[in-house]
Amino acid sequence: MSPAQSGTSAAAKPVNGRAFPPRTAVAPVNLADHFLECCKLNRYLTVADGHRFVITEDFERNAAIPADAAAMAAIYSRDKLVAQAAILPLGQHAKKLRARRDRDAYERLFQLIEEQALDDRVRDNARALLERGFREAEIRSLEAELNDQLSPARARYRQFLEVVRRMMDGAMTPPAFVEEFKAFTADVAGRLDFGIYSFCLDRLFGSLRIPTAVKQLLVGELLAFPPLVRRELLTNILVFPGQTEDLKRFVRNTVLAELGRSVAVEVELLEAYKLRRITLDDLAGAA
Repeated sequence: MSPAQSGTSAAAKPVNGRAFPPRTAVAPVNLADHFLECCKLNRYLTVADGHRFVITEDFERNAAIPADAAAMAAIYSRDKLVAQAAILPLGQHAKKLRARRDRDAYERLFQLIEEQALDDRVRDNARALLERGFREAEIRSLEAELNDQLSPARARYRQFLEVVRRMMDGAMTPPAFVEEFKAFTADVAGRLDFGIYSFCLDRLFGSLRIPTAVKQLLVGELLAFPPLVRRELLTNILVFPGQTEDLKRFVRNTVLAELGRSVAVEVELLEAYKLRRITLDDLAGAA
């Protein structure tokens, strides 16, 4: 069990040479507040314990995500598909409302999304749903548009899992697997569904059947990502429950050698935040 899960005295570990007071066990996190913290830290949205990115399936109609959290995701997510998916359950609920007061509250919420969302497409979708009175036809059209974008990502992911299986069975060399990984990255990351891509990385780096040499090669590939994405993916490796100390040491040494001290400090601080060793206020004071 990781410190993020247990809330124990792992917080006593110094971070970037500075000692922070231990964090005690915390009550369940309000998801909307958590998403807002993610935005303040210039992060992709994660679920509250930080073990993976929020993905589009989290916003299916039967998911129990509070409306305020879905609105936060629609506004602040840097994954465009996640942000777009987040307005679907809001629209579904709005169209069922009959009381004018309740309907007015949802209309104000969609006006806020239209004004504040990071993604232009989400702003346009929110405006369209609002102007058309949350009609079922408009919501279904948006849902179909989203599904059309997601299906290729899932198909490509299933295809890549077959490549992973061949590598684990010894039917593919590590360099050949890395070439397949590069093609998978080009097809999925940033183009189809980044959440699915990061979920795949979690499975790769968390599997004991993936050779360490392969994982080290993959770490090298992640260094080429833009800084915000790279920081998230690298810290995900470091905080993954049960991750080996050897791989964590390799990641830290590689970051320091290839990207420099300032990036290494960013990764170390975000790792400490994800593991609940430090708070948002601590990070503000360390800046």
